[in-house]
Amino acid sequence: MLTCFPVCSIRILALLLLLTTLTGGCARLPETTRVIQEDDRVVVRMETDPDAEDAGVRSTATDIPLDQLNRLLRGFSVRQVSGVPIRFLNDDQPPKKFLRERELEALVPVLQKALQKVESQERIRFQVLSPGRNPRYWRDVTGGWIKVRDRYFHLKVDYYHVEQPVRRIDAYDPNYPSPWTPEQAYAVYFEPHAQYVMDPMLNSSAVDLNKFLVGASP
Repeated sequence: MLTCFPVCSIRILALLLLLTTLTGGCARLPETTRVIQEDDRVVVRMETDPDAEDAGVRSTATDIPLDQLNRLLRGFSVRQVSGVPIRFLNDDQPPKKFLRERELEALVPVLQKALQKVESQERIRFQVLSPGRNPRYWRDVTGGWIKVRDRYFHLKVDYYHVEQPVRRIDAYDPNYPSPWTPEQAYAVYFEPHAQYVMDPMLNSSAVDLNKFLVGASP
């Protein structure tokens, strides 16, 4: 028993360290806190903000008029980031418009409510949906998350017109398996470019709402 004690202790310690690492890593993943709206056109949810542990970078609730929020989202464009340098792909196409007009019609009213209700430790997760190539199994998804910190409006895009299964369990359908498409990397752009600045606290680009609203004034 005495000779076994050190070995058992080491095994127990290793197990505890592994559990601590796993639980610590999972705690940093965003979790849904509230569902604002979920239907066949749009999904808007609140989720925990991994950056909110630092009080200086927490979200700020804000009230942006519908017409200005429409104009703001129209200013964004995206380009998928490839692991292969563009010069090798011979692909110099410009960024694509982020949202279509019918997508704006579905998203903007719900997003406005979410921006008013978001709490300091949350950010807004959204998806805009339309039928995919086989509507029974697939749907076209554009989505990501939005966060306002102080005067900085952050947009992160995870999907841009990517086909996803209607239900996650469809990935295991023996007759028509529909695997879930993982998140992808996109570069986000905004026009006017002068209003797209660096947020010094988060070290990422965002729209300066002060500059945007001044520029939008008649």
